[in-house]
Amino acid sequence: MDDNTLNETYDVVVIGGGAAGLSAGLVLGRARRSALVVDAGGPRNAPAAHMQGFLTRDGMSPAEFLAVARREIAGYGVEWTRGLVTAAAAEADEGFTVTLADGRTTRARRLIVTTGLVDELPDIDGVAERWGRDVIHCPYCHGWEVRDQAFGVIAHPVMPAHQALMVSQWSADVTLFLHTAPEPSAEDAGRLAAAGVTVVEGEVAGLVVEEDRFTGVRMADGRVVPREVLYVGTRTVPRDGLLAALGAATHETPFGRFVTVDETGRTSVPGVWAAGNVIGAQEQVINAASGGYRAAAVINGELLMTDLDRKAAGSGA
Repeated sequence: MDDNTLNETYDVVVIGGGAAGLSAGLVLGRARRSALVVDAGGPRNAPAAHMQGFLTRDGMSPAEFLAVARREIAGYGVEWTRGLVTAAAAEADEGFTVTLADGRTTRARRLIVTTGLVDELPDIDGVAERWGRDVIHCPYCHGWEVRDQAFGVIAHPVMPAHQALMVSQWSADVTLFLHTAPEPSAEDAGRLAAAGVTVVEGEVAGLVVEEDRFTGVRMADGRVVPREVLYVGTRTVPRDGLLAALGAATHETPFGRFVTVDETGRTSVPGVWAAGNVIGAQEQVINAASGGYRAAAVINGELLMTDLDRKAAGSGA
């Protein structure tokens, strides 16, 4: 599937090989477009043993999902290669020159950027080691699997109560550790009380792990609060360097600054679309796949009409 060679030009180069990028590749292949998916690896959900909420694929491992998707796009002639795109430069007439870190280059008439994001974890001893196991962040992704266990939540510095309130739907035993976050607002304090959430003040020093199992939160003052699952809010950093270099407009969200797109994924840069977590922190796998599908369909239609208009103009019709 990856022979390390690239064609001179493609209709579309998809930069990023996760759910959004592979879904775009599938649509483009079925539309008989020449397409290349460039995958740098390191998907956001790689630490998780399974993914949830994707109809017919609920519980599938992320690695298996990607392997199946790559086989599917190959069946339609879409190329896939492992590599890191380091530059995408707009050409004077139409399209882009795409350069990979290993020196390979190619041209694309259109680009879809699906490079995802990075979760920056709180600097608390033990969190990184347990990430994706009993330290999680999304109740929609993993809440059912840990339902009714003793939850701990490390307060997010911007929205200290939000995550604890959300996960209270999956367990009646929720403790919010304020850590370094400010006190919740009066409105949120009322909601926390209504949800039965216990609030613990003071800084968290680390996690207690016994026999490869998270068992509690160790406070800086020496207290240990027994817990079975820990939710943490991450700082989400989009991998949007290519989009920034192309001059794509961005906007501020509660989860950070993300590239601005329309309902089809079209960015402010002509010929460039974006989909998946690079456009927002809350794009789950099924949403990302949908975004890639939509972008690819719109691009195919645009290319078709462009080519037909050129033919019509050339024939004098």
